[in-house]
Amino acid sequence: MKTRPRVQSQYYTFAEDPADRFVLEDGTQFGPITLAYETYGKLNAAGTNAILLFHALSGSHHAAGYNPNVKDAERLWQEENHLGWWDDFIGPGRALDTDQFFVICINYLGGCYGSTGPGTTDPETGKPYGKKFPVVSVSDVVNSQLRLLDHLGIQTLLAVIGGSLGGMMAMDFATRFPKRTRCVIPIASGVRATTLQKLCNFEQIFAIQNDPNFHGGDYYGEAPPKKGLMLARMISHKYFVHLLVMEDRARGEIVQEADDLNGYRLRHQIESYILHQGRKFVKRFDANTYLRIIEMWQHFDLKARCGNSVVSALTPCRNHRWLLFSIDSDVCFWPEEQAEIAEALEALGATYQYITVHSLKGHDSFLLEPELFTPHINFTIKEVWNSLNAPVAEPAPSRDPIYD
Repeated sequence: MKTRPRVQSQYYTFAEDPADRFVLEDGTQFGPITLAYETYGKLNAAGTNAILLFHALSGSHHAAGYNPNVKDAERLWQEENHLGWWDDFIGPGRALDTDQFFVICINYLGGCYGSTGPGTTDPETGKPYGKKFPVVSVSDVVNSQLRLLDHLGIQTLLAVIGGSLGGMMAMDFATRFPKRTRCVIPIASGVRATTLQKLCNFEQIFAIQNDPNFHGGDYYGEAPPKKGLMLARMISHKYFVHLLVMEDRARGEIVQEADDLNGYRLRHQIESYILHQGRKFVKRFDANTYLRIIEMWQHFDLKARCGNSVVSALTPCRNHRWLLFSIDSDVCFWPEEQAEIAEALEALGATYQYITVHSLKGHDSFLLEPELFTPHINFTIKEVWNSLNAPVAEPAPSRDPIYD
């Protein structure tokens, strides 16, 4: 493994007072809430150089560096989690340049990596929340992260950035709180869950909830719903990873465990590969958290909030600097979804750049190929920073018309 700086998770707890609970989008009052987060770089005295990074569906707050331990997530914090999921993008001279900028990444409310989620102990019962944990929306996640920004003394971010579901978070933030950021960078994302995504998400929900070990979500302390979560990951994996990449990765031996398939014999390496991905995933993720985050995605619709108009939805942040990325081989968030955003920004007269990344790696390109994204991200963020800090020109001296 590459040698990277060791980092530690930080934790912020709020809504501890029963009289001052956090209010979710559906009106539910909930608390206390702890958010796990990491920061990289140094916040300047004015608090103006901060960038908020939103992670994707199964990501975490650990975006860069080496972190072998996360409190209350020991069982799930596998070796593959130890190196930050965007490590090649964050650091001195990288896409998010920590020599200049202060980067924050936060594990979502409902998560399983240190933030309050279904597996967290309910202080009223002394047992994990399980099925009692409320439904959480994209806006709830954004609102909870705003509480942390306030705590850190950050009123206006330099940029919000995220890939996939994280891009939806970034756009929700920018459109509802336009004065709190200057730049928006959604990568391989969209303004709503598409029909294909809804079908894929529902299949995963169905797989988990019909596992005999699910017990409505109250499985903690017992055998977890491994097969349901395995199947959910197998369903989704083919949308994230390009089929050619899967074929290339599946060239190893066929491995079958006795209880995998109730008598079915694996005959193809691709079957063994996808089963392996499912097995790996259940070791590092919680089924209830997966359901909560899938539901956030399932119900997100920025367009529907504003009369079914993308232009209306993006109007509050027409003065922001936008950088949009499509991945031409992406079958999870098709390029047409980002083109729809670009068309709306064009109609608004917004300042934006729309980049199509040519890759054979599919949706996961934004995690795997920093060289295709870094120049554009680095340039855009520094351009916004330089415009913010440009010296004010002295007014020209007035001229006496007598001497003209």
